[in-house]
Amino acid sequence: MKQVMVRYEVKPEHAARNEALVRRVYEELEQTAPQGFQYATFVLDDGVSFVHLASFQNDEGPNPLTDIAAFRSFQEGIEERCDESPRVANLREIGSYGHFTAANNVGETAAIR
Repeated sequence: MKQVMVRYEVKPEHAARNEALVRRVYEELEQTAPQGFQYATFVLDDGVSFVHLASFQNDEGPNPLTDIAAFRSFQEGIEERCDESPRVANLREIGSYGHFTAANNVGETAAIR
């Protein structure tokens, strides 16, 4: 299983637009429900720092988000929206409780809201 974290900071005037673009990704994920994929997005209390966590089964293949039209729209212009460009980090899970578990991926969307 591959797990990644992406963190970036948007310019204050782009924070609301960035959040709206992210919400569209979740709307499409609700419709397409990719198998073996879990995703969560958070905004930090500064209102401009965003963290995305993704977990997917095929650690050798492409990220399932690349098949989501709303995600491709989100990526357009990301550099112009950012004060700090997205940084991707691969994660090695030590443990988790309630996140990225099989139980959260079976007809339950609480983990990705």
